[in-house]
Amino acid sequence: MKTSDNTLSRKDFIRNSAMAMAGLTLLPNIMAASPFFNEKNSPAKGKLSLKNVRLETGFIYEEGDVVGTKTELFYIETENGRITGIAPNQPNAKAVDAKGLLMLPAFKDMHIHLDKTFYGDQWQAVRRRTGGIKGMIELEQKMLPEMLKNSTFKAEKLIELLQSKGTSFARSHVNIEPTSKLQSLKNLQKALENKKKGFGAELVAFPQHGVFYTDSVPYLKEAAKMDIDFIGGVDPFNIDGNIEKVMDFTVQLALDHQKGIDIHLHETTDSGLKTVEYLIDKVNENPSLKGKTYLSHCFILAKLEAAKQEEIAEKLADAQIGIVSTIPIGRLIMPIPVLYKHKVTVLTGNDSIVDHWNTFGTGSVLQKANLMAQLYGYSTELALSRSLKLATGNILPLDDKGTQQWPKQGDQADFVLIDASCSAEAVSRISHVESLVHQGNVVF
Repeated sequence: MKTSDNTLSRKDFIRNSAMAMAGLTLLPNIMAASPFFNEKNSPAKGKLSLKNVRLETGFIYEEGDVVGTKTELFYIETENGRITGIAPNQPNAKAVDAKGLLMLPAFKDMHIHLDKTFYGDQWQAVRRRTGGIKGMIELEQKMLPEMLKNSTFKAEKLIELLQSKGTSFARSHVNIEPTSKLQSLKNLQKALENKKKGFGAELVAFPQHGVFYTDSVPYLKEAAKMDIDFIGGVDPFNIDGNIEKVMDFTVQLALDHQKGIDIHLHETTDSGLKTVEYLIDKVNENPSLKGKTYLSHCFILAKLEAAKQEEIAEKLADAQIGIVSTIPIGRLIMPIPVLYKHKVTVLTGNDSIVDHWNTFGTGSVLQKANLMAQLYGYSTELALSRSLKLATGNILPLDDKGTQQWPKQGDQADFVLIDASCSAEAVSRISHVESLVHQGNVVF
């Protein structure tokens, strides 16, 4: 993934100096290494010290408007996966030289399918689709047995792509249905175990082929007993033909096993709205699901009249149901500003990256933040800096008033070093990620 000889050497400089200074085991190579360090400058094992780290410290105002972002250089220490020290810069310290790069929270891809991808294998474009969603289910049933043969390897390569873009955490949906049964889950779990020093994930048991349409019920019940975090679903009316039956089963399974819920909802007709309203009611009936329930895509919101959008956004906020939007382009413009207005949690992800559904994913959620900023006219310094939260899982270095809120001592040591002067520039320019640290482990 070389962009230029100069970029590669800078990345390797940071990666290898950090690895040496931290005394850490080399993580799986994303890029070729180039040595720079020696034993003389290696501190205690498990610690990482960085100097010349650029952090945002406040906003610059003119006539009451934010026109710039203040930054200063700092000295940062981490140990045992946590940030243990944030001090004025110590340019002469024996530490990894961050070269004035901007430190931002590591990125989070909150909607992706790591378990079924062509990435890392032979290129395949999307095949001609026939028969709508049920036609795609039939196609997937034919393709999955072959895809599963090396799905662990491909998942690892896809994780490496995400890491190269600054992502160290993902919420991955994983197929649970009669064709792959639990094998897709088991194969992905192997990949995640192999990558755990540099990547974290939460998993959604996803009945891609319908809950009842292909009788996924016994496999979902078994998956719910395993190491997964959410019970998923997809278009309960279009696939299973019964909103209430599907949603009742999903909610009860989540309650029985103390899991969250994350439902794919592509439906843009009345059935989509009925599904949203039914889920809101079920969550309100079961408050333990508040803050643990999400609707992915939820394209019906883009089809509602403005007043109805406001009403539903307010209800989603009250029920603490989040929206995970892939920021579609074209005729569907999601009402993200309305969701933000009502303080609905909004997350994003790449969804498909080079698979039989889509081949256009880049692996960058920073690009998603950039796309959102373009779509909704978030072009000022303040608006661009706020847009970063879409890439970071709603963590921002500065609050809306410009008070520094990240990083703090004790925070998990998940961060990127990026070639940008501030968050606003990082979003606007989709700036290059030079280094990624996950739980104190230097990925590159």
